[in-house]
This record gives sequence, C-alpha cells and structure tokens, in this order.
Amino acid sequence: MGDEPHTQLVLLRFSGDISIKARATRHQFVRRLLHNLRDAIASQGIDPRVRISHNRIFVELPENAVVAPLTRVFGIQSVSRIYERTAADLDEIVRTGEGLFKDKVRGKTFAVRARRVGNRARVPVSTHDVECQLGAALLPHSKGVDLSNPQFTAHLELMDGEAYFFPTRTPAYAGLPLGVEGRAVALLSGGFDSAVAAWQMLRRGVAIEYVFCNLGGDTHQLGVLRVAKVLADNWHYGHHPQLHAIDFEPLVEELRTHTSKRYWQILLKRMMLRVAERVAQERRAAGIITGDAVGQVSSQTLQNLSVISRATSQMILRPVVGKNKDEIIRMAEEIGTFELSKLVGEYCNLVSKRPATGANLEVVEAEEDRMDLSILDEVVSKRSIFDLRSLNVDKLDLPELEITKVPDDASVIDLRTRHQFDAWHYPNALRLDFAHALQAYPSFDKSKTYILYCEFGLMSAHLAELMRKAGFDAFHFKGGTRAIRKTDPGA
Repeated sequence: MGDEPHTQLVLLRFSGDISIKARATRHQFVRRLLHNLRDAIASQGIDPRVRISHNRIFVELPENAVVAPLTRVFGIQSVSRIYERTAADLDEIVRTGEGLFKDKVRGKTFAVRARRVGNRARVPVSTHDVECQLGAALLPHSKGVDLSNPQFTAHLELMDGEAYFFPTRTPAYAGLPLGVEGRAVALLSGGFDSAVAAWQMLRRGVAIEYVFCNLGGDTHQLGVLRVAKVLADNWHYGHHPQLHAIDFEPLVEELRTHTSKRYWQILLKRMMLRVAERVAQERRAAGIITGDAVGQVSSQTLQNLSVISRATSQMILRPVVGKNKDEIIRMAEEIGTFELSKLVGEYCNLVSKRPATGANLEVVEAEEDRMDLSILDEVVSKRSIFDLRSLNVDKLDLPELEITKVPDDASVIDLRTRHQFDAWHYPNALRLDFAHALQAYPSFDKSKTYILYCEFGLMSAHLAELMRKAGFDAFHFKGGTRAIRKTDPGA
C-alpha cells in the first residue's frame, strides 16, 4: 500500500448571527450550516470530513485543496488553516509555537494572541501565560513586540485539551446559513443591481429561485444564465436553484399596441412583478426580490416604486434600494458577477423620451385595463426552467450567429452611440442606434448580407437573431468593437 495522502486541518468560526441565537434556534441553524458546508466541500470533488466542537467547525481537506469555497458558505465568520496542534500543556505550547513561528517573526514586530474556547476546565492553562511565555520565546528571533500594530501575529486557540496554531484568519461572508429563512424568487435581469440584490438575500439565509423576463431573445437569455450560474455555483451551497425564463415579447407587444408610451416602463415593471408572483406562489416562496435603487432610473422614483409595488400583494424585498451605483458595482466585483453583468446589454426598447416620473396609480391602472392580462398566465405556463447547478452554459452558445471576418459585399451596421461611432467605425459602416435598428430592420433589403457590431457583441447578437428569424442573412461580429477593429487595416 502507498502512503496516506497528506491532509490539512481547517478551522471555521460561526458568524455572530448564529452565536447570539437561543439554543433551539442555534441548533437548527448549525444543522443547516453543516449541510451547506458538506455540499461546498463535495462540490470540489472532495469527501467531506467535518466535525464540530462548541462554536467551531473542523474540516479535514487534502493538502492541496482550495479553502476559498469554505469562506463562501454563509454562516461562517472566518477561516484558518491550522499549522499544528498539540496538547494544551504550557511547555509544549511554547516549544511548538517557537518552532513554528520563529522564522515568520524574523526581522518583524509581532504579537501573540491566544483564545480559550468552550469548557475552561478542559484547558488547564491561561491565555495570559501562553501569550507571555510564547512571546518571550519568540522575542530573540524578532524585531520586537508590538501589541498595537504588529507585522506578524501568532494565533492560538485552546479547546478540549488541545492547542491549535495558525498565522491568519481569513474573513468569510458571515450572515445566516442558506435556507434557514425560507424561500423567495428574485427578478434577475443579468445586470449589476439584480444580481447583487439576490446575493444580499442569500447572505441573509433566503433560498432563491430566479425569474428572468426575457426581452432580448436567446442572446439575452445566454447572458443572464451566465450571471445566474456564477451565483448558483459559488454562493448556493446546500441549495439547487432554478431559473425560470419567461418570454416577455407577447407582453411587450401588448404594451406597445394598447398603452401610452410614457407609462411603458412602469407597466412593464408591474407585469414583471405579476409573473414573479405567479412563480412565487407556485413554489411557495414568501417574497419577491428586486434590484430597485431609489432614483437610479425613471421607473425608480419613490412615487413610481410605490405605484409599481401595488401590482402584487406579495412581499417585495429591495436590499439595494438605498445604495448608489458605485457601491453596487463594487459588490458585483466582490461576488464575481461584474465581468458578466457589464456584458449583458440593455435590451428593453420600451423607452420614452419623456417617461412618467411621478405616476398616478389610478392612471396606470386605467392603462392596464386596456391590456389583455390573460397573457400573463400564458407566458408563465410556457416558461423554460433551468437547473443552474447542473447546467453547462457553454453548450448554449450561438455560433451560427457569429462571424469573425467581414465579407467584401456585406453591409456593416454599427449599433453604438454617435460619440463612439465618430471616434472610430468600420469603413463604410452605417450607424443605427439599437432602438432605431429594432424598428427599421424589417424594411431592409433581404438580398444583402448584414454584419452587425456593438461594444460587447450582445445587442448585435440579439438583432442578428431577430433578423435571422425574419429571413435575413445576418451575423454579429464575435467579440464586439475590439475584435472587428483589429480587421480594419486603417485602424
């Protein structure tokens, strides 16, 4: 038989949200936390070996295993790799600690921090004695003791007759174990705000299913699925979320045909809440999560949010309502959705030059009376449902829409802003803003080949998809502006 594989011991601490709970609630939360933690470990292809002691969890991992997923299990306050453990005997602690830390304090100021956890009768030494005597042993190897701002800190925790040595505490995301606060559905557009809002509620222990109101076809859906996949794989340990993709084109057409343009955005948001309500009721979810932030766009004035909220009796949770865009973007970077969210285009072309910013509920309801709201049940019944944890997003790419070289006889359409177009555009390209192009393309000459490009390739892919369905020979340039510019000899 070969040697046993080397392992590492990792110590995890409960978040304050768990520690302050009454005994029965705490027991329930810890049980759920352990379930989620085992799922996080198993998702890395590792057999979960977990034990609990007081308000500490010990995890045994292969030596080369990545610890980062453990910090993303909500309910964990911090994580430490254990360098060594010994009996809680003062002489042995000092001898072991000096051997472990003498090279780490060399040429640096240092401090020793010891903490006793659990039953004091099981730990016969005092933390003060440990700090003083281990500090004295390390002092000759160092630049000196600094208890206020040390360059290195030697940490120890004493519990159950043992001493555990570690050099750092890696902060985790704390919060409540996922699932202890029930279920909700989150409206997910793929942009920064809705993804961050969902994450905030995951951190508070709410298990989430996602509702995506598709305004941009397969390309929009692909972008949103990529964002949802990051949330599912990295933050949903212990839970297998689904995404409910709902084709909103029939509702958009109903709005265009029967309602006043200045109310389109408000009516659209009310329709989104209503389809989310139907999914929530079906899945026995307690609330609807949105990425609304006061004043960010015209539909998010305080008055408009009030009118929009009246579309449903379901509880609405708006965890980013008071945050500004910079704060939301920083959080998107932290949770890993930023790079994908910035690529998800703004597909909705229901934009008025003079949108209502202080809508009246009676007026909005009168507008809705002109609509056939039975379409809501129809689009919900026809939705597509994706199991996010098992989904392979790469298999959903749309290569048939992509092109990497402009044919000589093709008509090239630039979907960017006038400022971007004036700074550089592909030779002989025609500029059309996205909303105008959506209205104009049915009148295009179907005998021509069309190459479309935009900044990141999402709006161009969406328009190419629509044109293909209408019988046009249309492609989008893969990689957006940066990619097509490389093919311009004069750039």
